[in-house]
Amino acid sequence: MKKVLICGATGFIGKNITLGLSKNINYEIHAVRYKRPKYDSPKNVTWHRADLRNPIMVDKLVKGMDIIIQCAATTSGSKDIVSMPYIHVTDNAIINSYIFRAAYTHKVKHFIFPSCTVMYPSSKKPTKETDFNGIIIDKYKGAGETKVYLEKIAKFYSMLSDTKYTIIRHSNIYGPHDKYDLDKSHVFGATITKVMRAKETLEVWGNGKEIRDFLHADDLVNFVKKAIRKQKKPYEIFNCGSGSPVTVKDLCEKIIKISRKDIEIKFNKAKPSIPFDMYLDCNKAKKEIGWTPQIEIDQGIKKTISWWKKNIKK
Repeated sequence: MKKVLICGATGFIGKNITLGLSKNINYEIHAVRYKRPKYDSPKNVTWHRADLRNPIMVDKLVKGMDIIIQCAATTSGSKDIVSMPYIHVTDNAIINSYIFRAAYTHKVKHFIFPSCTVMYPSSKKPTKETDFNGIIIDKYKGAGETKVYLEKIAKFYSMLSDTKYTIIRHSNIYGPHDKYDLDKSHVFGATITKVMRAKETLEVWGNGKEIRDFLHADDLVNFVKKAIRKQKKPYEIFNCGSGSPVTVKDLCEKIIKISRKDIEIKFNKAKPSIPFDMYLDCNKAKKEIGWTPQIEIDQGIKKTISWWKKNIKK
């Protein structure tokens, strides 16, 4: 039995990983929550309530663990990133600093850290891990600089210990358990909710021309499983995305078509949006751990709409 600590197990990514890994009877899952309530989970999941800004609590949680999957974070959508750019900085730096140190102290075997792609430059070409040039656009600077700092801290600890570190620069994740409220959701979740509730028109923030890379949560869970089994080097940064460019306008049109709604798209350029193009080159993950995404965007939209109808109040 491997003991797996999943921090942020009630969040969108953390919940999908918790439920996904708990299907493996060889894992003893320890799920960490803070303010959100625990949810129904298999018998091999043990729940812990902790404030990860408290180093004593972090130390107790980490002791005896084989694998840490660190999903705990302060997250939000583009509205908060634009109006409160500091929101991703302080708590995220503190939480991760304590967890990294505890992993080193207690000789954890494998540390998996979902990072992001906001540090990459805007590009209409597929972006590789090596394309990060150190320059982060102003609107992503708080979140991006924090993630880069934490990636470097992970590399630092990888040189001090035998702990293996996996950095996942994932694209826009979507699927079950995402945020679907319009204030805090990302573009995919917000668009699903807007389309499902719309009667005649769909308001889209910005001009809809921005290129995005959307990855279903099940594909991210499968990436984690592959990394645990197959990563060989002590420190790796992997892109994790669909590798297929989709504009926001295309996404809206696909969701409208698949939902069979008869509504018109109206673009509101006065609302907060981030003019940024990005989709990922994931050949490194394919070559080194044998991972490729399996769920194409149309299939993913169908699965997400079905889940939304069953779980989100209209």
